[in-house]
Parts: sequence; C-alpha cells; structure tokens
Amino acid sequence: MVCCPVQGGRRIQVRKVYMERQELSLLPLEELLKKEGILCSCGKCHKSPVDQVELGRDNLQRIVSMAEECNMKHPVIIADRNTKEIGEKAGKFLREGGIAPVFHLLDTDRPEPDEYWVGSVSLYYEREWDGIIAVGSGTINDICKIISSMTKLPYILVGTAPSMDGYASNTSSMVRDGLKVSIPSACPSKILLDTRILAKAPMRMIQAGLGDMAAKYVSLCEWKISHLLTGEYYCREIADLVKKSLDTCMESCEGLAKRDEEAAGNVAYGLVLSGIAMSFAGISRPASGMEHYFSHIWEMNALEHHQAHDLHGIQVGVGTLLSIPVIKAIGKMEPDREKALAYVNTFDMEEWKGFAKKVFGAASPSIIKREEEEQKYNKQFHKKRLEIILSKWEEIQKIIDELPEETWLREKLKETGAPLTPEELGISREMVHDSFIATKDIRDKYISTRLLWDLGMLEETADRFFR
Repeated sequence: MVCCPVQGGRRIQVRKVYMERQELSLLPLEELLKKEGILCSCGKCHKSPVDQVELGRDNLQRIVSMAEECNMKHPVIIADRNTKEIGEKAGKFLREGGIAPVFHLLDTDRPEPDEYWVGSVSLYYEREWDGIIAVGSGTINDICKIISSMTKLPYILVGTAPSMDGYASNTSSMVRDGLKVSIPSACPSKILLDTRILAKAPMRMIQAGLGDMAAKYVSLCEWKISHLLTGEYYCREIADLVKKSLDTCMESCEGLAKRDEEAAGNVAYGLVLSGIAMSFAGISRPASGMEHYFSHIWEMNALEHHQAHDLHGIQVGVGTLLSIPVIKAIGKMEPDREKALAYVNTFDMEEWKGFAKKVFGAASPSIIKREEEEQKYNKQFHKKRLEIILSKWEEIQKIIDELPEETWLREKLKETGAPLTPEELGISREMVHDSFIATKDIRDKYISTRLLWDLGMLEETADRFFR
C-alpha cells in the first residue's frame, strides 16, 4: 500500500528529492514530485508540475512559507462565499508574515467553470499581482488554473474539500460554448491541505470525492482495453499508482461517514495522486471514462435548461454504478462479425446528428463538428477495429474480469450516505438511456459504448439496462 502522509495527525511536508527508479506505486509522494522526473518502465520520464504538497492538521499557516518560496509579495486570494472565511484566515497569516495579499471574492455559493467566471476574474486582474492563491476545491481550482495559465503567475492552491481529483492535474474541466471540455492549463506548484478543514467540508463534497475516486475502476479498465484495441498509450505503472490510491480511499469509507480526519486525509491523498497520474500520462485516461461522460451530459443538459445539477463527483459515482454492470455484460457477450458489419453499414449519420441535437442541444454543433474531424464512425476504420476486437476478445474478457462487483462498490458508497441512483439526482430513465448512448460521442476516447457500437450492440444494450 502507498504510505499515506497522514499518520496520527502529524503534518508531513512533501518536497522533491532524487532517488533511483522504482515502481511508481511503491514511491512516497515526495519521490513522485522530484524535479528530475521519474524514468518509467514505459519508456517515458514522468514529471509533475507540482513541487510541494502539505497535508496535515492545522497547517494553514504554512501558506506563508509557500508564498515566500514562490516569491509572492502581492498575491491575489480567490475564494467564493463558502470558502471566504478560510481565505480571510489565510490572508491574515500572510499579512502577519509580511506579505500583502489582495482578496477577490467570487460572489456566489457555486461558481460554474465557464466563460463567465473566468472572465469575471480576468476583468479584475491587476498588474501588481505576483501570484494566485486559490481557496476552494474543484471549480475554483479549474478557474484559477486557467487564469494562471493566461497570466503566467505562480499558483498555490488551498484545498478545502476532498471532493475531486483535479488538484494536481494540468487540465481544467470547463464548460465552453455549452460543451464540457478538458482544457490544458497551469497546475498549482504547491498544494496545501488541512485535514481539519477537509473533514469539516460539506458531506456532499466528501461523498463527491469518493465518487470521483470510484470512477477509476471504470477508467483504468477502459484505458487498458483501448490500449489493446487502438494502440493508445498505456502505462501499467501509472495504472498501478491509481489503483493503490483507489484502494486506500475505499478502505476509508467508514471513517469518512464519521468525518474522521485521517480518512479525509486519505481520500485527499488519493485524489492528489490521481491528478499526478493524469499529469504523468499527459491525458485524463487514468482517471475518467464512460462514467464521467454520464456526468458531463447531465451537467450540460442542466446548464442549458438553467436547472440545478449535482456535484461532479456525486454524478460520477452514480455513473460508475451504471457503467460496471454494462461492462461486465460486455465481457459475457459473443461477438458476431456479420451483425457488427450490418449494424455499421446501416448507421445513418443524419439520424445520428438528430440524436446529437436532442441530447446535446446548444452544444451539438461542437459535437457534430468534432465527429467530422475525428471520424469515430468511419466504416472503413470500423472494419479494421472489428478484426482486432475479434482477435483480442479473450484478452478483453480478462481485463473486464478485473472489475469489482457493482454490489460491493454500491455498499462502499452507501457507507457514506452518497446517492446511488439517477432518480436520487432527479435524472429520468429516458435521460439515462439517451445519455448512455451519447457517451460515445463526446470525445475521441475509446470507451465501452464505442466498443458496443463496434459490436453492433449499442442500442440493444441501452434498452436492456436503461429502459
């Protein structure tokens, strides 16, 4: 098991140190962050933009030394209404340390990761800013990563909830033109996580973090299958790193329900490792797959209709519980070459465009344009993939067998009181059915619904599970 830096409430400072190469999953966090990077068995040298993580109890005052190491004299502190008090406390520590921060409040309880809030922060930009200190979790972090990327200012994150895995990733999950997209962005060079603050976060956010971690069962399975079928880059060591952090989080469910600080720290640690894994891979593959696309579609639909949507990790957790039984069923299927070819030969692009407009609404032009560029449904490309699928079917089945049972995972999430069904989120059966089919359309990422499309079994599987 990866050693967790929260032991008995002690604060552990994580810094870069050099050592000989070992398996990534066996390295403590400080070794994963070393400046020189890590030469991996996959042939790549993995590096993270993060150079320091502070995870411990009552360690908010460490923000002063972090700011000093980034040469910040006049940083901006960015918070929303929910994190304002913690931001003000951080500002007090900074002023006592001789640093003169300015405070920028996102005057809302729940900012969205979109053009409006990025533009709002940008319009208040002052030349005297020499650093950015974000106080918050997912959305605030995503917004500030974009601002840091635009301004080239050093960026420190004070995480306030173990709610998602984007703390240490170098992409931002944003809504652009109504479409949920992953945008390359800056990454905080330093991350501060106070377990006392994390454990006091709203329980819904704690449940969201666990849901975001549970998703890794699906994403790792689909990543491995995609590597087998499409030749997509895959690193076993990165996958093992994510799996070990995932195991740590699942072992913490009971403690999370009791707001145990060590359990909250364990989940935060796992989420940070997941973000580092994405940076190592250079893609989101180790952390997101079909289950994330359920959430993306639900969120985009809610935003278009000016309706509330649940937290990303909450939706992802439900999406994971929906995805696992389907993938397990794929492993029991018998591929039929003629059926698959007949299905794709009758695939109607105009009909598909109509379906995309129904599901994606205002975002459908982007979806349709992307397909014209990516050619996911090109019939000639399908024939080549189908032959590979048929030749590799036993290997695909073995990969699927590694997935945990949905009933086991459901019980783990249930320990924290997390929502388990779409109905609990106010999502209709019809929306789930159409969302499942549409998960294949969002990006050129080979996921389970793409495999079902290649097999000619997509709609019948949707009807079987979600009608």
